[in-house]
Amino acid sequence: MILAGDVGGTKIDLALCKFDHGQLQTVHEHKFHAKDFPGLTQVVEAFLDECKQTIGQSPDVLAACFGVPGPVRNGRLRLTNLPWVLDSSQLAVEMKIPHVFLINDLEANGYGIAELTPDQILVLSKGDPAAEGNRGLIAAGTGLGEAILVWNGHTHQPIASEGGHSDFAARNEEEIALLRYLQKAVGGRVSSERVISGLGLANVYNFCRDVRGLPEPAWLKDRMRTEDPNAVIGELGESGASDLCVETLNIFISAYGAEAGNLALKILSVGGMYVGGGIAPKLLKKMQDGTFMKAFTDKGRLSDLLVQMPVRLILESRAAVMGAAAYAEARAAELGGLSERAQSVEMARS
Repeated sequence: MILAGDVGGTKIDLALCKFDHGQLQTVHEHKFHAKDFPGLTQVVEAFLDECKQTIGQSPDVLAACFGVPGPVRNGRLRLTNLPWVLDSSQLAVEMKIPHVFLINDLEANGYGIAELTPDQILVLSKGDPAAEGNRGLIAAGTGLGEAILVWNGHTHQPIASEGGHSDFAARNEEEIALLRYLQKAVGGRVSSERVISGLGLANVYNFCRDVRGLPEPAWLKDRMRTEDPNAVIGELGESGASDLCVETLNIFISAYGAEAGNLALKILSVGGMYVGGGIAPKLLKKMQDGTFMKAFTDKGRLSDLLVQMPVRLILESRAAVMGAAAYAEARAAELGGLSERAQSVEMARS
């Protein structure tokens, strides 16, 4: 079996997987609060104990892969939101799993795209669905992730990047004012992630309140203090119940679309752009009202190129876990022979 994980700064999503007739199947899955554990090994131990109770025996795990936030170098990563240093070789020994792999979380999402079914994807723009070439992946959640899916003539190879930390590109007077506001707030340089992420949504809200002067009535201030602020902004912005939240979403989604378009230009993603992460699926009404696509295609002389690119929104929150499972299975097969996926296909034929 395969152990797959999506490691975030607050939560860790783990899944025990197998391949049935060549299709990825989840045997058991659970989300853990990262801060309840001293390290990833302890999280995995707790999960495997759960699996033993669920399936009645200790699972025989051949390989594990974890999607992690940040650049992985030589199988090693120091997490920014947790006091953990992850090393794939050390983890393999501690977890007693033959093969353990660490890959960037957006890279894991990229591998997960191939495992998705049509009902797990929402088409924002059809573009030219027959076009072949590179694809892009952009995902706003706790942070802003970006990845390249390089077309090699046969398949798309996910390549990680840290593009979300590139400079925020203000496009108009309003965004210039937002940039200046954030420069003062953070004391210098402003990355795209400061605008297009969960933190960014709060930053845009504060800008609309403090600089644009949009009113924050007492009832809204109370909800922002006692509930999840981003959920409140999304709810009231999509319903139109708060001008402050409506304008916050307008600026946020427009900036999101513009940055997706920037990525599309840089990697020439004629094969399409995928929008992942946790924020977009919660704002489907706003994502489909034209704001995102208008900003995505507004690229001057190259606008027509962007119009021809398919744009698809990933609805499946487990895409990174699915991709990590597919990666672990494929890499373990390279190291140890016929893959579990191939074995299941051969068994189905016999």
